[in-house]
Amino acid sequence: MPRTVVDRPQRILTVSALTALVRERLEESFSDLWVEGEASNLRTPSSGHIYFTLKDATSQIRAVLFRTGAQRLRFALKEGLQLVVRGRLTVYEPRGEYQIVLEYLEPKGLGALQLALEQLKERLAREGLFDPSRKRPLPFLPRRVGVVTSLAGAALRDILAVLRRRCPTMGVVVAPVPVQGDEAAAQIAAAIRALSSSKLVDVMIVGRGGGSLEDLWCFNEEAVVRAIAASAVPVVSAVGHEIDFTLADFAADYRAPTPSAAAEAVAPVLDDLIETLRDRAARLKLAVRARLRGDRQECAAALRVLYARPLPVEQAAQRLDDLTGRLGGSVTDTLSAWQRRADACRHALEACSPRIRVGSALTLVPQLVKRIEQGMRAALALKHQATRSIASALDGLSPLAILGRGYSIVQTVPDGTVVKRARDVSAGDQVSAKLADGRLLCDVRKILPS
Repeated sequence: MPRTVVDRPQRILTVSALTALVRERLEESFSDLWVEGEASNLRTPSSGHIYFTLKDATSQIRAVLFRTGAQRLRFALKEGLQLVVRGRLTVYEPRGEYQIVLEYLEPKGLGALQLALEQLKERLAREGLFDPSRKRPLPFLPRRVGVVTSLAGAALRDILAVLRRRCPTMGVVVAPVPVQGDEAAAQIAAAIRALSSSKLVDVMIVGRGGGSLEDLWCFNEEAVVRAIAASAVPVVSAVGHEIDFTLADFAADYRAPTPSAAAEAVAPVLDDLIETLRDRAARLKLAVRARLRGDRQECAAALRVLYARPLPVEQAAQRLDDLTGRLGGSVTDTLSAWQRRADACRHALEACSPRIRVGSALTLVPQLVKRIEQGMRAALALKHQATRSIASALDGLSPLAILGRGYSIVQTVPDGTVVKRARDVSAGDQVSAKLADGRLLCDVRKILPS
């Protein structure tokens, strides 16, 4: 048989060179493309990269999202999620497999931000952060209101204008923060925690003006939601306009449709409160007077009955007049007390300042200190006098004092028994006589009768 001669080409490629050549051609031809498909075989190693397969009914392609892109991902990537991705086609040379390197991806039919919002909302709801039982009522008349918002926004101006109009005596503590951008969420959460722990405010307003979902996104961040839920004081969420909703609204104790509405929710109208107090004081006065008239009529009727009887009721009538007078004085005193209380409440509302109380208390301190010193000196003088009296009494009862007046103590020798009667010793015994200064040893020569 004739032999077939095969001509060799001028250049023979290695596998690596061929793979590199294919990669170059693919990257040149498919440097920017959009692909849609279903995510499967999801794998997330410790490197932070995300590897998965993008497939449809008949084909599949490997996809990789490197760590920098994975950190910017707003939603959680799950198996079976339909995606629309953008990237470039390349070849992974060690295995000779072509794959798409992703630069952007989003859920098909649903925005990435919206999906992230729904996923985070579901997770926090399972933890109970949005439970209605956690909501606290707003204080009736807070001393100070904390406001967490931007200094440059219209929201702060609206809030301050409403507070000044409704309750000008109410204090305001503003924590300025950015309300848009990547760093806004961390600063908002820090400001909420700082106001909560400061004990300077009784209620807090957190919010900003309206905007798109991206503009309001910092109020959907988990750090902000958890800071609101952990606040020691009630929080009013006032993010955007009436149609805008964020996760901060669900975690807050009260959701206001606008910043102005938030200010109206925390600040009652001071003039209305004063007018209400005056109205109630007037109504109370009328009620007491009506009750007094009724009591007087009953007393008069009782007097008529008593006088109609053939009994001496003069003393009873005098007693009744006395009680009637005392009742009138008591009612007058009660009305005066209520009037004073109403005036005190009005003054307290108009000027809630502790300076007067502190100043008057400080003037009492030197007086109290002087009274304490005088009391201590008097007590010490009494104690010294009592001590001297006791010492004098003890000195008068001392055996040594008795000896000093010329008496002596006689004791037998050698047992030291005190001799009280002459018959306790015999002639020839030795006795010891203790004097105020020294001791004598004596011989008993004779026992004499008393």
